[in-house]
Amino acid sequence: MESDKKLVILVDDNLANLKIGNNFLEEKYTVATAPSAAKMFNLLKNNTPAIILLDIEMPEMNGYEAIKLLKSNPETKDIPVIFLTAKNESEDELEGLSLGAIDYITKPFNPALLLKRIEVHLLVEGQREELQYFNENLQKMVEEKTQSILEMQNALLKTMAELVECRDDITGGHIERTQRGIKILLEELEKSGVYSEETKGWDIDLLLQSSQLHDVGKISISDNILKKPGSLTSDEFNEMKKHASFGEQIIEKIETLTKESDFLNYAKIFAASHHERWDGSGYPRGLKGNEIPLFGRIMAIADVYDALTSVRPYKKAFPHEEAVRIITENSGTQFDPALVEVFVKNAGRFMADSD
Repeated sequence: MESDKKLVILVDDNLANLKIGNNFLEEKYTVATAPSAAKMFNLLKNNTPAIILLDIEMPEMNGYEAIKLLKSNPETKDIPVIFLTAKNESEDELEGLSLGAIDYITKPFNPALLLKRIEVHLLVEGQREELQYFNENLQKMVEEKTQSILEMQNALLKTMAELVECRDDITGGHIERTQRGIKILLEELEKSGVYSEETKGWDIDLLLQSSQLHDVGKISISDNILKKPGSLTSDEFNEMKKHASFGEQIIEKIETLTKESDFLNYAKIFAASHHERWDGSGYPRGLKGNEIPLFGRIMAIADVYDALTSVRPYKKAFPHEEAVRIITENSGTQFDPALVEVFVKNAGRFMADSD
């Protein structure tokens, strides 16, 4: 077979028709002839034609029965079929088309007309395949581009978070540790069913990424305060507390430059609310109880646990057990009691993940 010619299978129980058809088709196509549907199926075992020209009125298995088998087989269902028949009733044509044929040509046929019909259908089929290939590859390109954007976004986030940690060098690793704490609490909330309505539909991966910006407002805090080796004065502490509002404002500025919403909204809530207290004595807004977004209440526990168990210039790291005791004692004042209960039941995971 000549590789540059497309294969056409001609099926007809009339040998004269096969010879005539082969003679005028072979100039443009590689032609395989079959005197019956059974012979056609044998040819299809090792060949995939560009098109099948199928006679309808044949003994043993007619064209209608043959096309049903073709269309029921995943390997042959997409091969275009043109019916060749002496029938010319509209009902016959409708039946053939309804079974999946792409055309219906009556015999005796004009060779030039048949060649043109085949050419048109192969052109359409080729365009369909090209479009399908394009769509499949477009989807792949979109997925690759989306993944690339997500990776770039995460890299930018990580860089910004590390920039904050470089300035506030007494809390190195704080962001990653709070991320682990948040993940633990979220996983245990899902298992326990606590706040199931509120957490339903949360994009956990996006939420964990956005939590990296919870301390971004510290960029706006003076080094004299941020890197002070001892305890802060009252005025200094009041200035430090502004980092929650500064973080919210920074993220709001980013929001004006992008259509992205969920990710930045998560980040803004984390930044603004992780220092609010359950009893209303926190900052920056003095929110109380369930007025505090659940994101902020979760972050509050992860944030304080890490602060307690980490070394500071003005204190040693508290043991895990002591940190759990302090958080438990502040249930209902600083922390959401329901979240503290989940934390205490799973405190061992915090210790294990911090080793």
